[in-house]
Amino acid sequence: MKNFIVIPTYNEKENISLLVEQIFSLIPDINILVVDDNSPDGTAEAISELMPRYPNLALLKRPKKEGLGGAYIQAFRQLLSDSEIENLIMMDADFSHSSKYLPRMLEEIKNYDLVIGSRYIKGGGITHWELWRRLLSWGGNFYVQLLLGWGIHDWSSGYNCIRASVLRKVDLDKIEFSGYAFISSLKYFLIKAGARVKETPIIFEERRGGRSKMSGNIISEGILAPWKLLFTK
Repeated sequence: MKNFIVIPTYNEKENISLLVEQIFSLIPDINILVVDDNSPDGTAEAISELMPRYPNLALLKRPKKEGLGGAYIQAFRQLLSDSEIENLIMMDADFSHSSKYLPRMLEEIKNYDLVIGSRYIKGGGITHWELWRRLLSWGGNFYVQLLLGWGIHDWSSGYNCIRASVLRKVDLDKIEFSGYAFISSLKYFLIKAGARVKETPIIFEERRGGRSKMSGNIISEGILAPWKLLFTK
């Protein structure tokens, strides 16, 4: 059985090569799929250069920038057709999600269907964020938790390990959002599909290079998403 890490990218050339090398040095038999939205900085080319060295590294090139949700959905559709894939890991390319947590998440998924790398449980946290970003993140998670419930502390965490057999039960066409609201929406549908959930503490670190993808549209989408989910069958 195979475990796959899915890493969406847009202008992550500064980070992606080092991250890939770091992951394979930690877990040599892991599989990585990088999903690049036609980055103009040469992110895809950097991955292509690494592929001869790492047989378990793959690249999915998309024609244009279409958002985080679209990247994950296209990757999931491609990977879930392979019955040998047991677990999928969602991970950022900018080192905000430390690879040191991967072995623990892969161990914990043996007894659960969704393992969330959580910033908002004991042992978790965030480093080098300004106060307004902390308040925005905490407030957003509290808002979603208040509306959707289920005792999840970190709805917006993008660092997740998912059992493929449960993800196959989710109708990905029902997920309307392409920004970070995609992440909370996916968790919502996984739980509705019967996923057993475990939150494991992580320290979220500020990105090492490049620019944040946060925008006003993403924030607006995050406000609207929980209400839409409440009325989704």
